[in-house]
Amino acid sequence: MADTVLDKIVARADELRELGPDNEAKGSLTDRTAALLREAGTMRMLQPKTHGGMEAHPREFAETVMGIAALDGATGWVSGVVGVHPWEMAFADPKVQEEVWGEDQDTWIASPYAPMGLARPVDGGYLFSGHWQFSSGTDHCRWIFLGGFLADADGERVSPPQSLHLILPRSDYRIVDDSWDVVGLRGTGSKDIVVTDAFVPEHRVIPYNKVVDGTAAREAGLTNPAYRLPFSCAFPLGITSAVIGITEGALAHHVDYQRHRTTVAGTRIKDDPHALYALSEAAAEIAAARAALLDNLSRMYDIVASGREVTFGQRAVGRRTQVQAAWRAVRAMDEIVARSGGNAMRMDNPVQRFWRDAHTGLAHAIHVPGSVFHASALTDLGIEPPQGPMRSMI
Repeated sequence: MADTVLDKIVARADELRELGPDNEAKGSLTDRTAALLREAGTMRMLQPKTHGGMEAHPREFAETVMGIAALDGATGWVSGVVGVHPWEMAFADPKVQEEVWGEDQDTWIASPYAPMGLARPVDGGYLFSGHWQFSSGTDHCRWIFLGGFLADADGERVSPPQSLHLILPRSDYRIVDDSWDVVGLRGTGSKDIVVTDAFVPEHRVIPYNKVVDGTAAREAGLTNPAYRLPFSCAFPLGITSAVIGITEGALAHHVDYQRHRTTVAGTRIKDDPHALYALSEAAAEIAAARAALLDNLSRMYDIVASGREVTFGQRAVGRRTQVQAAWRAVRAMDEIVARSGGNAMRMDNPVQRFWRDAHTGLAHAIHVPGSVFHASALTDLGIEPPQGPMRSMI
């Protein structure tokens, strides 16, 4: 009997795997793919129990995302991105939680959080406008988190900048249908979003700084340690888990393809010591990337579960670990894809799709190492990084 979400995914593995090309051809998850995720309860793993959620351990969530992504990259990516949004919704005003989940606890919430909008204060809330890219899984969502900057009465961004997360129903934003034409993760349907002078009541707004410093969770009275994790640990978790899971999928398809392959020189791969060495090394590196991400998460969880705060230095190291895990897994995947032979690049071979999906996932802003590694090195040296971009998402 299937007990966990991952058990249910495994039971549907063949169908989810076979739906991968259909997702890519459609440019978003098929209705059947979304239905399978709903049946398994994927998006309710981090949802509060007060609204039908499981409040699962974040490690279980990450492992489930990896398992899904190994079957199909786009499905895993949407599971990781959309699946983390109920975690933040748990901090929101109970009124908006009821609006989102009151009639249907399987309602999905999209994003992005990038502050590409301006919110001008008006009576009872804000008038909000903006244009966002990369709203993964958005066709299957009925609400959305959008990032924006606070504006003054004239519509100009206030200084110093104040970032907000605003929650809108599907009726208040427009999905730009032809805005997702990319080389990888095509099946995620990560389309553009446009908002024009939407009224957002005060109860649907969360100050970003309260999410980052944990104030929102404390004010909501949440006691489950999962909700006390730093945003910079919880938010990237689904994205990096998906990338690592995609590389695991690439590895599995590479092994399956190489099992009976013979090179043009007549050498069977199973007799080629160089190919076998590369295969083992890549498998070990991908496994190490998985272990590093999960261990980092478990350490963060244990800190907050003990009632302690995660320091800036610990958060910086955590982000460094998370970013490096993604890069490590993709580099390892590249080593085996380069040894898969020219036929691996044919569109009917899953290897090339996983390869494209992994590199597109690595290009996400959350995986850019520069400022993260810089900030982490400074904290290792005992030097507090300056304010600004270097502290962003740490």
